[in-house]
Amino acid sequence: MMLFTRPKPVYTAIEEYKPQDATTNPSLILAATKMPAYQHLLDQAIKYGIAKGGTEEEQVTSTMDKLFVSFGLEILKKIPGRVSTEVDARLSYDKDEMVARALRIIALYEEAGIDKDRVLIKLSSTWEGIQAGRELEEKHGVHCNMTLLFSFAQAVACAEAKVTLISPFVGRIMDWYKENTAQKSYEPHEDPGVLSVTKIYNYYKKYDYATVVMGASFRNIGEVKALAGCDLLTISPGLLGELKQDHSTVTPLLTVQKAKSCDLEKIHLDEKDFRWQHNEDRMAVEKLSDGIRKFAADAIKLETMIKEKMLNVKNGQ
Repeated sequence: MMLFTRPKPVYTAIEEYKPQDATTNPSLILAATKMPAYQHLLDQAIKYGIAKGGTEEEQVTSTMDKLFVSFGLEILKKIPGRVSTEVDARLSYDKDEMVARALRIIALYEEAGIDKDRVLIKLSSTWEGIQAGRELEEKHGVHCNMTLLFSFAQAVACAEAKVTLISPFVGRIMDWYKENTAQKSYEPHEDPGVLSVTKIYNYYKKYDYATVVMGASFRNIGEVKALAGCDLLTISPGLLGELKQDHSTVTPLLTVQKAKSCDLEKIHLDEKDFRWQHNEDRMAVEKLSDGIRKFAADAIKLETMIKEKMLNVKNGQ
């Protein structure tokens, strides 16, 4: 199990539910930096960025990297497994920059005494992001968590790139269908997000791909239980609390045995095939771009806050 950490209860939630792994994203870190309990991490990151020198933009980038890693380090004190740290969403269409930024993040963890095997680098599942994941895995031994994954094409490309883990979104897929179709509610067995992750899981297991499937972005515990048996699940503290109160029997619905007997055909996707097949899925196109825009917007807000505080530090305030 992986815990999706929200700012305020991060440490208490981790201690209560004892997840194996944990993940953050830019939106959560933005919210956390506004809380008094985490001001010391922001202050330390700003001092680090100023000390690194360079242009204002370079100092802000260094501060952002340090801040994200600082939150990761705090989380790693509480869990036995891995933490996922995200590369700036604004780099989602620049493979080389994603690789470079990821390696800087890993270097910061290693400087703090954390082995790279305890870190998953989160990358947007664009074609460029997937190829960045391929390069990080093959050439640098850096494990990647491919996020903002909504289409089967994205999942196939990730498997072929041999990335460590994918985070196919469940709830956001259902959100889109509720907003764009006449159907406004779904039972778990017909939930389009559940169906998407089930298909991906079955495909991976049928063809023996090593990439781990970690369902993410749940809206209710019905979705969680409908994906029982999936390799991993990212679950928010709120839903974990609901599950704790749910005493019904949960039977694994996803199994390797079932996957082996499914009728999915193996496919190969080069870049042009990937772009076309992904483009054919309107939901996936819209949700991927929307997710990138929202994470980018929060990164900009965080940068603005950092610039203001950095100026105050330089002016001795």
